[in-house]
This record gives sequence, C-alpha cells and structure tokens, in this order.
Amino acid sequence: MKKNIGGFVFISLIIALILAILISPFASPWPDGLEKVAEDKGFIEEALEEGVWKYSPIPDYAFPGVGSEVIATALAGLIGTLITITIGWLIGKFIVVK
Repeated sequence: MKKNIGGFVFISLIIALILAILISPFASPWPDGLEKVAEDKGFIEEALEEGVWKYSPIPDYAFPGVGSEVIATALAGLIGTLITITIGWLIGKFIVVK
C-alpha cells in the first residue's frame, strides 16, 4: 500500500511542477487587489522603495537576472512550487504521529 501512495505522491508532484512551469507565464499582468489600492492611493512608490520588494528574492513573480520574461515567470513559478512543497513536506514530517 505504501508503494502505491508513494507513486501517487511522486506523480502528483511532477504534475504540480509541470503546471507551475507551463501556467505561470499566463498569469495576469495587472496588479492584485492590494497593489491596485496602493497605486490608487498613491503610496506604491514608498512601498517599492522601503517594502519587502527591495529584499524579495523573486520580486513581482519574476526571477531576476533572466532575460526572457516568460522564462523568468516560469522559473519563479517552479521555485515557488518547490518551496511550497518542501515546507508542506517538512510540516508533515514533524506532525506525523509515531
């Protein structure tokens, strides 16, 4: 039974990674709700200068230093998915009843 679950989890992870790479470039180019409010209220510049954007490893959902916007966004989706899967796996390892 464990072998079947392991295979299912592995296939699911592969599908999630493929989807992250293929679908990320089609994300909306318009700002999300909070960013839109910041633009409308006129404090977006302050947020960009002093906020988390300045120190963000993947600012604006695009991996910095990559020439192609499509590849940069796909790479950001891949890395974000890997980080999320890793955090979920680590939480699962620590809360499993032994």
